[in-house]
Amino acid sequence: MAASHDLWIPLVDEPIGSIVAQVQEEDPGLDELVSSPHRLLAFRTFAYIRVGLLLGELLVDEDLEPYDGSETWVEQLLADPETRVAVADEVRAVAEEIAADPAYAAGEELGPDEETRRRFREFAKKRLEA
Repeated sequence: MAASHDLWIPLVDEPIGSIVAQVQEEDPGLDELVSSPHRLLAFRTFAYIRVGLLLGELLVDEDLEPYDGSETWVEQLLADPETRVAVADEVRAVAEEIAADPAYAAGEELGPDEETRRRFREFAKKRLEA
């Protein structure tokens, strides 16, 4: 049996991570809303949770065919166009909420600041001289 930390990422990321990524690919405007690393992390975290909750609610509400080895319950739910739209709407709502939240506006610059770059150049110069 694998350790629990070995199982955590695949259980969280699949299939919900794939679904969120697909919605993100289909709606390029989402990338503009969550353009910073801080916003992207928050977006993925909350989108995974909310899409998971939405799919869980639909699973309880829908009568699905018993699993026969061909389609998972998630695939069965996503085969319905209304469900796909609901999932896309949920992902977009998360992105818009993150974009509007001033708590995620801090630290918009990607990469190190000038002081960090200066210190790194000094460090690299000393290491190369040695």
